[in-house]
Amino acid sequence: MANLPTLSELLSGNAYPGRGIAIGEDPDRETVIIYFIMGRSENSRNRVFERTEDGIRTRAYDEAKCTDPSLIIYNPVRTVGNTVIVTNGDQTDTIRGELLLADEPDEQYSERFARALCRREFEPDAPNFTPRISGIAAYDGYELSILKSEDQSGTVCQRNFFKYAYEKGVAHIIHTYEHDGSPIPTFKGEPRRFACPEGSAEEIAEYCWSCLNEANRVSVYVSKLSDNGVDSAIINRHDR
Repeated sequence: MANLPTLSELLSGNAYPGRGIAIGEDPDRETVIIYFIMGRSENSRNRVFERTEDGIRTRAYDEAKCTDPSLIIYNPVRTVGNTVIVTNGDQTDTIRGELLLADEPDEQYSERFARALCRREFEPDAPNFTPRISGIAAYDGYELSILKSEDQSGTVCQRNFFKYAYEKGVAHIIHTYEHDGSPIPTFKGEPRRFACPEGSAEEIAEYCWSCLNEANRVSVYVSKLSDNGVDSAIINRHDR
């Protein structure tokens, strides 16, 4: 897609987009899911991704240095049937619980995705009020959502949902922050459309890692879903 920006063009000049989710379809028509985390504080940087039976979780790299696990330890990726959930917080489990109530979760994902997130709001970390970003990839399309504060005092939650059909070579990305700052400015507008990277999950993970600010990047997860199964890769700064 010659007219679309690359992931590098969207991220490389940004010192701190925070946590990010990207979903799309690569040129081979395989679904690509990307999740990355960044950190400015020692507590935020003291994390790694590790695999679970149905996705990944975060955990403290050095337990002795973990001062507040409440907003940094969670399951970013979980799978229900053929539907993959990816989020930047414990709302992953809220969405999963809602999908498990459906008779056919793969066919009712959209309604239940919204229903679950209408019970949640942005993170209680004033003055930033970090948005909760979420994504869901199903057999016939994908959705992204952002729950963010309407004002600087955190009194009202704005809930936004964006639904997409798969399009060859196209992906969308959403992240928590526009850029670094104090307080950190919340992501603005709609998810950004870009050219979905191609290659193996490991190759895409390395590419995404190279797009992120070297001082603040913490972990990257990539999975590719195809008729042949799931190919996934993890990069942790503490493993390098």
